[in-house]
Amino acid sequence: MTREITVFISDGYADWELGFICPELNSSEGNFNIVTIALTKEIVCSMGGLKTIPDYSIEDYLKRKNNNLTMLLLCGGTIWKENNYELFEVKKLVDYCQRNTVLISAICDATTFLAYNGYMNKVEHTGNSHDFIVNSCPNYSGNKFYIEKQCVNADHFITANGTATLEFAKEIMNHLQVHSEEKIQKWYDFNKNGFYEK
Repeated sequence: MTREITVFISDGYADWELGFICPELNSSEGNFNIVTIALTKEIVCSMGGLKTIPDYSIEDYLKRKNNNLTMLLLCGGTIWKENNYELFEVKKLVDYCQRNTVLISAICDATTFLAYNGYMNKVEHTGNSHDFIVNSCPNYSGNKFYIEKQCVNADHFITANGTATLEFAKEIMNHLQVHSEEKIQKWYDFNKNGFYEK
């Protein structure tokens, strides 16, 4: 059965934060299908100037009958701060995933969005520093659950800070069992160290 990976994109999304994980899922033997979703179906332009036509708007996506959704992927971008981390339409999407026990993976300011909206109050998580989350999220009460790590996997959430693109991809691949742990570790080491490890 094909497992669907839904990637939320928006104008100014951080395209490099998807650069490791999406190609691995798209070319893996795990039979994944990547779809893009946005606030509307209008063309979205990333920080790097890449233009994409989303497969679905959030409204249309939530009307679908979909039993194969495996993960929602939220990357950083300008949209989060521009909307003061509120983004009601994205919240509806996250709520849908929670109701259906779907993995939610977020990196950089997407983790701040989750913290702002209360999703991290009782879940181990990380983000763009504890101080940043506290200062950005007035209703945040997850202090004792914040972990100073590049990436944290807990309770159907994978969170990472904005410098952890590679660790984020590794954790997702391990969680979804894309390859063996040994193969994923070799992949990680190669991309982390390059040809000429010091």
